[in-house]
Amino acid sequence: MAGLREGWSLQESVYFSFVSGLTIGYGDFAPKTLIGRALAIAIGVCGVLVTALVAAVVVKALTAVQRGSDE
Repeated sequence: MAGLREGWSLQESVYFSFVSGLTIGYGDFAPKTLIGRALAIAIGVCGVLVTALVAAVVVKALTAVQRGSDE
């Protein structure tokens, strides 16, 4: 969606979403419009939340496996 507002191709938009969502932020693509910047912030926040969720699930699974081997 941010890519459509900025006039980027589909490949550039997907690349920007992954780089922003994973909070890498190379800076080679940067939104210029207010809507694009707001969407970039939302992508970054969602990326942080998804990363935290994945980490929590992995920790929970490893804890369950460890408890199962202790018994």
